[in-house]
Formats: sequence, C-alpha cells, structure tokens
Amino acid sequence: MTPRPVLQVENMRVCYRKQGRALAAVDGVSFELYEGERLGIIGESGSGKSTLAWALMRLHKPPTTTEAEGVVLNGVNLLALNDEQMRQTRWSQISLIPQGAMNSLNPVMKIRHQMADAIKSHESGWSSNRITDHIGSLLGRVGLPASVADMYPHELSGGMKQRVCIALGIVLEPKVIIADEPTSALDVVVQRVVIQTMNEVQQQLKSAMIIIGHDMGLMAQCVDRLAVMYAGRIVEIAPVRSFFRDPQHPYSRLLISSLPSPEEKRELKGIPGMQPSLLDLPSGCAFHPRCPLAYEHCTRTTPDLHKVDEQRAAACHLAKEYTA
Repeated sequence: MTPRPVLQVENMRVCYRKQGRALAAVDGVSFELYEGERLGIIGESGSGKSTLAWALMRLHKPPTTTEAEGVVLNGVNLLALNDEQMRQTRWSQISLIPQGAMNSLNPVMKIRHQMADAIKSHESGWSSNRITDHIGSLLGRVGLPASVADMYPHELSGGMKQRVCIALGIVLEPKVIIADEPTSALDVVVQRVVIQTMNEVQQQLKSAMIIIGHDMGLMAQCVDRLAVMYAGRIVEIAPVRSFFRDPQHPYSRLLISSLPSPEEKRELKGIPGMQPSLLDLPSGCAFHPRCPLAYEHCTRTTPDLHKVDEQRAAACHLAKEYTA
C-alpha cells in the first residue's frame, strides 16, 4: 500500500532583504514527506537547509517573507493559520530539534522547567505530578536518567544536551519532527548514539522526520530518501540506495566522489569553486560554473526538477526525463 503524505510542500519561496533586494534563500522548493519516513536534506553551508526548516515552522520574522502554493500538514495549510493557531500547532503537530544544542537551552533554567514550559503552553489542565511523570518518561525515551530534569544545561555533556533537545522536540508527540543538524559539534561516537536515539524515538511515535545536515556518510545510514539542495533549490531527490548507486545530478556525483570509501582506494576529489552568493547568482543553472559537464544551454536556462523514474527526480538538463 502506498504510504500517505503527512506533509506536502509546494513551490516554497523564502526571501531575505539585503541592499534593498529580495534574495531567495529558498526558491521554488517542493517535496512530500510520508508517514513514518525519514527524509534527509543535505547541501553545503548557505544552500538554504536551515532557512527551509524555519519556514516550515513559520519562525521567520519580517522583513523575511515566506510564500508557497501550499504547506499542508495532515490536510491543514500551515500558511493559512493565524499566529495563535500556529503556536498551538508547533510541538503538538510539528516540532524542531534546533541546530546547536549548546545554544538552544536556557542556561539559567533547569531542564525540568524548560520542558514543563512547553507542556503548560499547550496542556493547561495537566497537574504538576502528571507533568513530572511525563518529563521522566521523555528523558527515559532518549536514554537519560530522570535526575537530568533537576540539572542545568552546563552540567550536561554535549551528547546529553542534544538528547534533551530531542526530548523537548517530542514533548507532545508531534506527527513531524525536523532535526536541524542534530549531530553538529559532536564526536563521531556520540553522533552515532544521537542518531540511534532519534531513530528509536521516531519509530516509537510513528512520526515522520526530516533530518538536515551535510554529513553524507551519516545520512546514508539513517534516512530513507535524500534531497540535495544547492543555492536554495532541490537539485535531486531519491531513495537513499538509488542516490548512492546512480546519482543523477553532477553535483550529487561530485559530493559522493569526495567521500572516502573503505572498499576501494581512490583519489578523493573536492568540488572546485564555491556556492554562489545570493547577491550574484549566475544565469541558468546555478551550478554550471562548477559543473564539469555544463554546456551552453546550462548557462541560459534554469532546469526544472523533473522525474527521472517513479521515485527519483533531478534538476539537470542532462538527466533523462521519465515518461510513464
């Protein structure tokens, strides 16, 4: 049976203002997230990944603008909600595990009070005993002892703080969890523990999850599908096995070729050049100045994200187009 989309994003555009101009940090992004799925979003710094995450949560403030034909969560268009309705939707239906647990927790509040605040803002009828029991249960779900509730953030290690952020993200058992670079600034052993914790929690809640990052090796082990962003656009989206076996976009191929492999000895190759500034985007395909396969058409026409087969899509003039 085909899984049901729990989140549908169609033609999202997020613009910042700089030097009197509207700069699209997210430009025409569309995708679907299915029940129980883990979708990875990768790309270089500045590609628009975190901007997308904040836009899905409606956390951007003016003069930043967010537009879309639809951001539909379980049949509800999030962009059509008023501020109070959206506040009630955050944490209960869609939540964000923010980037950098070191800076995400209030340093002068105990963990208990930070978690209780999130509960009380949505569940005003809960007794203090029920809140205490729920906090202990949440900490247990992420592999932490209940005693952590009475500690301050500075008393916890980086990995423990990250797991506290995961517990905060699931405090009201949302249907969609967005994890923005959840393993940044952690060593490789702790990264593995954090990812395992997130996977276990997601399976328990039967939630869908978006994991944002730039570590392709880590993504290969923990997501079902992978989307690649470049200069504010999704340039490829595919099941993770298909992505690594047969990438369709030249940027994806170059990213994969930069990864070390334990199975073969080969020269590691970096990607020449840098991602373009939003103030000075090239004409046509934004990747063409760095692309070894670019030809004249790439410099003039921006490729649309089109289907390559029933499960994959790529935004490249050289990628074959699927015809049913």
